[in-house]
Amino acid sequence: MRKFYKRKRAIGHPPGTILESQDSPEDVKISVFDYNTKDFKERTLDQIEECFPYKASASVTWINIEGINPQMIKTIADYYGIHPLVAEDIVNAGQRPKMEDYTDHLFIVLKMIYFNAKIHDIVDEQISLILGPNFVISIQEKEGDVFDPIRQRIRAGKGRIRSAGPDYLAYTLLDAVVDNYFIILDKRGEDIELLDEEVMTNPRHEITRTIHTIKRDMIYLRKQIWPLREVLSGLMRYESKLIKKQTGIYLRDVYDHTIQVMDTIDSFRDMISGIHDSYLSAISNKMNEIMKVLTIFAAIFIPLTFLAGIYGMNFENMPELKWHYGYFVALGVMATLGFGMLLFFKKKDWL
Repeated sequence: MRKFYKRKRAIGHPPGTILESQDSPEDVKISVFDYNTKDFKERTLDQIEECFPYKASASVTWINIEGINPQMIKTIADYYGIHPLVAEDIVNAGQRPKMEDYTDHLFIVLKMIYFNAKIHDIVDEQISLILGPNFVISIQEKEGDVFDPIRQRIRAGKGRIRSAGPDYLAYTLLDAVVDNYFIILDKRGEDIELLDEEVMTNPRHEITRTIHTIKRDMIYLRKQIWPLREVLSGLMRYESKLIKKQTGIYLRDVYDHTIQVMDTIDSFRDMISGIHDSYLSAISNKMNEIMKVLTIFAAIFIPLTFLAGIYGMNFENMPELKWHYGYFVALGVMATLGFGMLLFFKKKDWL
């Protein structure tokens, strides 16, 4: 399942070891945005070594890597002075969202979550952010993200992103990921509403699978977003020289959005639990209705069976056995008794 990862641990090796045998994608996309207030440069690179000149740049540099190549990650980490443990955590995807301060750079891990319309399910990937004095490095597991609006803002020079530092760029990346959570929740909210209506009108056995899927997604989202609260809270409280005081205001806004996402997830969990209870209740009521009808028919035929059994004993001296109209009278009594019981049940609103 996508929610569980098999980590390739360097067992017996020193901390920070990146195994050469780890799988690498054939095509890794590297893009660079280097900008200041007046100008910006955008490049797509073929080799990771082409990023090296930007380390001494006086402007803000955003290096985005789509695809995880262990050797490439090790190369850029060595040149930019990134801690080996950071490089190891980047290569070993499936990390818990966290923030670590290495004095001259901050390392942030979070989950980018998408809604795949083709399979109507949630897919995810790990996003690793490294914030340095004049650069931000973002590493994604695969191509495609929610950062395109940020690229457009840099190209157009809209807002304060071109006039702010790398800490503000890191904030915008965090904000884009958190805002995308609302899209996921909107999709799941629509599913919950349709599911609730279907449970009330036509409770089917297939509904249990949908309930299980949504409940699993809510548990997974909560698992990924709950630590993100700690990450944002740490960024606001921690007095790092890499984060300016002005950026803390924007980080509080992202923190508020995260709290709102958590509240929505908790509400959805309660709703899906209520829908599950309603489904079980509807199935139980449906079964009770079926049993009630069967019980009424059984109650009607019990006296008829009793009469048929009495007159089926065929004792020699039984009265009415040789009566010419006995058969028709017996059928008439049975019919009258059956219809009389139906009318009685109808009067009592049992039917």
